[in-house]
Amino acid sequence: MNKAEIRLQYKDLRKQISSKDKMKFDDLLLLQFQQLPLPFFQTLFTYWPMAHQNEPNTLLYSSYLRHFVPDLNITYPASNFNQNEMQAILINEDTVYTTNELGITEPKFGEVINPLDIDVAFVPLLVCDNSGYRVGYGKGFYDKFLAQCRTDIIKIGFSYFEPIDKIEDTNSFDVPLTYCITPDNIYEF
Repeated sequence: MNKAEIRLQYKDLRKQISSKDKMKFDDLLLLQFQQLPLPFFQTLFTYWPMAHQNEPNTLLYSSYLRHFVPDLNITYPASNFNQNEMQAILINEDTVYTTNELGITEPKFGEVINPLDIDVAFVPLLVCDNSGYRVGYGKGFYDKFLAQCRTDIIKIGFSYFEPIDKIEDTNSFDVPLTYCITPDNIYEF
């Protein structure tokens, strides 16, 4: 299947997950994530889960890391839809958030962090394939941003679904994941 077909199918499958099952899956994802052998790192790039898209609760995973990594720097994306780009914004307890026209919650302002300073990135996806390529929402923001990061950045996707065999229409600019975590498994690519 191509990205458009996969996107349509998995958006629908994810929306069918009940709130009870979603909570269970999020807890299972956290348990799997806690088994991941991450090296020491200092800066995390994460995102606020979109409730209307039934996304995995990344707030659980970043909260876990906040207790696990002393002085962890946590950054969130701030999107520029005119240029189809985003920046990493350092957050703290005083950060003010806003929700943009697509329903994405982002920091309203803050210190911009160089993509080269990011060690670990949580990358949104609907599903990935057995090579670590993912289907997102189709705008290319993350692939463009990750291309600016170091080659050794650890890219982690959280999915309620096991990887599919192959995405037929991957491109040279698509950036594969390092890991995909599902409720039952950790996949390394």
